[in-house]
Amino acid sequence: MTDVATLWEVGLPLAGAAGGLGYAKVRAPRVFWSLVGLPVTRVRFAVTYHATMDVCGLTVQPSRLRAFMVRNIARRPDVQPVPPKVRRIRGTSTGLRVTLRLPAGLEPADVMAASERLRHAWGVHSVNVTVTKPGFVELRMTGYDVLNRVRMPRRRPSGPMTVPVALREDGTAFVRDYLKVPHALTLGANQTGKSMYQRNLIAGLARLPVALVGIDCKRGVEHRSYAPRLSALATTPEEADGLLDALVGEMEDRFDLLSAYGVADIWALHEDIRPAPVVVLVDEVAELFLTATKKDEERRDRMVTQLIRLGQLARAAGIYLEVCGQRFGSDLGKGATALRAQLTGRVVHRVNDKQTAEMGLGDIAPDAVVTVLTIPPDRPGIAVAGDTSGGWSRIRTPQLSATEAAVICLAHAHLTPDLPALAAYRPVLPDGIGADPEPVPLVKPDPATA
Repeated sequence: MTDVATLWEVGLPLAGAAGGLGYAKVRAPRVFWSLVGLPVTRVRFAVTYHATMDVCGLTVQPSRLRAFMVRNIARRPDVQPVPPKVRRIRGTSTGLRVTLRLPAGLEPADVMAASERLRHAWGVHSVNVTVTKPGFVELRMTGYDVLNRVRMPRRRPSGPMTVPVALREDGTAFVRDYLKVPHALTLGANQTGKSMYQRNLIAGLARLPVALVGIDCKRGVEHRSYAPRLSALATTPEEADGLLDALVGEMEDRFDLLSAYGVADIWALHEDIRPAPVVVLVDEVAELFLTATKKDEERRDRMVTQLIRLGQLARAAGIYLEVCGQRFGSDLGKGATALRAQLTGRVVHRVNDKQTAEMGLGDIAPDAVVTVLTIPPDRPGIAVAGDTSGGWSRIRTPQLSATEAAVICLAHAHLTPDLPALAAYRPVLPDGIGADPEPVPLVKPDPATA
């Protein structure tokens, strides 16, 4: 009887602890990783590191000096291959970060090619390799699928034109930094999370002192709810035609301002005279390319030409493009490929055809096209983000409803700059919305009196 009581007293807490860990693994993966996954992975990494590097082909033959020292000073007959030297190990709430110093003869591409083998060897969900400086790489391991339930990290990059939009699969924030990547293209079929990505982007931009310009030729069904925070809105191709002309005129006026002050970028101007940055949000870009009559073709050619001019020249004037659509390819018409070439950043959700994936990523990261085509339909918000540097990663945007995004835009309506050149396209708001405090004026002083 005593043995049964003892077994009960010991077994019940153990069963409870096991059940609690099992529950945490499913419902609270960060807790499970911190309590169990991280200690186990660190031990496994330390014990198997040299053997894993060797079988993965990430070792090099030692130099003659090292071989001489081993044989004659250490008195060891066998000279082992040299793996990358571990410089730093740091655990996080989502995984493990390991900084490696590469020996002569290895390059970061070798480690990247072996990332899948390293993932299985150490039993982690993913291994991403990042070059930190010449000769050093960082292994960013994630202990579980951080994209299953998106939780944005507390520490996020900040800057005058920086917006955290989504979560990368290595647990870091995917950021739209317009000073580094001025123009971007976002693609995705229906029900893939493309609109969710746009909402998170607009909600982040609404908090910054920037002008937002919407071009939504679906009669404004997407952008109309953001009207309190928009400096201009076009909801038909005819309005879009005039708005793009106005934007090009605004760009040319800003070039005159830059020339007068002898600078090449608006960010070189003093903040008192610097015009407000402008982000142009184009929803469903294919609508700008569609034509039905000869007159439509003339308007189409004019709009595409203006978009290409903005893509080529507007960065210095502080005007940035965010182009969005379901389908994008050369079959849209003249100018589509030229426009794509100006859009440095690329975010591609699940698409309906391989050609769209190739148009989005094939020219900058061909190996990412396969990843796009394997995105499951039951995981909206998953996308592949890349840029012209060749790097890419999977991302997922957090849940944000259209109502929540509209509330954020309304709460920050007082930050909406007043751009006289776009005044004709300023959306009409009900009385009292965005009226207090006054909109921020666009200041263009006379250089001779400044």
